[in-house]
Amino acid sequence: MQNQISQAVDKHRDDIVNTYTDLHAIPEWGYQEFKTAAYIKAQLKEAGISVRDVTETGFIAELKGTEDGPTVGLRADIDALPYKNEAGETYYVHACGHDAHATIGLWTIRTLKELNLIRKGNIQVIFQPAEELLTGAKTMIEAGAGNDLDELYGLHLRPIHDARLGQAASALLHNSSGAAEVTFSGRAAHGSRPHLGVNAIDAAAMATLGINCLWANPIDSWSAKVTKIAGGGIATNIIPDRAVITIDMRGQDNKTMDEILSKVKTACKHGAAAVGAEAEIKLLSMVPTSSYTPETMANLEAAISAVLGSDNLLEPIPTSGGDDFHEFKVAYPELKTAFLCLGADLTPGLHDPTMTFDKEALFIGTKILALAIAQRLS
Repeated sequence: MQNQISQAVDKHRDDIVNTYTDLHAIPEWGYQEFKTAAYIKAQLKEAGISVRDVTETGFIAELKGTEDGPTVGLRADIDALPYKNEAGETYYVHACGHDAHATIGLWTIRTLKELNLIRKGNIQVIFQPAEELLTGAKTMIEAGAGNDLDELYGLHLRPIHDARLGQAASALLHNSSGAAEVTFSGRAAHGSRPHLGVNAIDAAAMATLGINCLWANPIDSWSAKVTKIAGGGIATNIIPDRAVITIDMRGQDNKTMDEILSKVKTACKHGAAAVGAEAEIKLLSMVPTSSYTPETMANLEAAISAVLGSDNLLEPIPTSGGDDFHEFKVAYPELKTAFLCLGADLTPGLHDPTMTFDKEALFIGTKILALAIAQRLS
């Protein structure tokens, strides 16, 4: 079966690269992936694969076997990242490899269809929007995605310092990850009479210092940092009554994240109070830490070893990054999960607009996932 899959993928190498090139050329922000979704759905329908819309831009491709068996899912995220050019204009780039993930998801199910490898059960490829917003998975779940899944695989290209091309692992050990926006309210006044006002920027600065001084157990991976601050207006002689900061938070496990979030809230409230201001804290996103199933990891490891050789099967890879893939496990605790960490010689790193990787990873990822799913459903 491995040789059959490899030959089928190699036969379509040019088509797979063309799919990636087309998707790379139409990057779109979360919940705005209309061109991306239309392109992928057209490719699926051309191959005779049924498509079910779940949200405006999120959908599921499905193949059903003729015998009873499990329903195995593959999550492929499809959104891109926003950046600003020198003129201050927003533009979008696939700087996290989601165009590659979508390509691999598409060609995994196309390969399984072409070879007629789904005999028992079902395969569902979940094309998910808004992973970068860390809310897309939850939106899909609330709309019914995942209701009938028994197993679910995720995937992500890895930077070169995690895995080289031709290497892969069965689990990416994500941290819990979250973001908050804090609005500080003070009192406006003339710059010549600061005693009559409350400077909201001072409150934001005090909160930032407090966040920089907080601690959790150093044996665990965690962080909290201010990533944006905005306050004041056009006039330079007005004490500003409003300032806003955003905060990125990460924790090795959900308990650590709860501790970090509690201390961040305290730092913001007390930092504001120290100068007579108030702080309103809004949680923008929060995703749980990873949790995988040994049985499903073992199945993925067998596929990795078959395609790349056992010497290129890596141990699970830890990362301080987060992924909303794990919302599926929270929503469905009995769901069996694994996550393909795919070496791609990716440089200089994820979320860099100049990110690039070796396109050979597209073929490798498709071969591994098609084999892993076929092992369960053939």
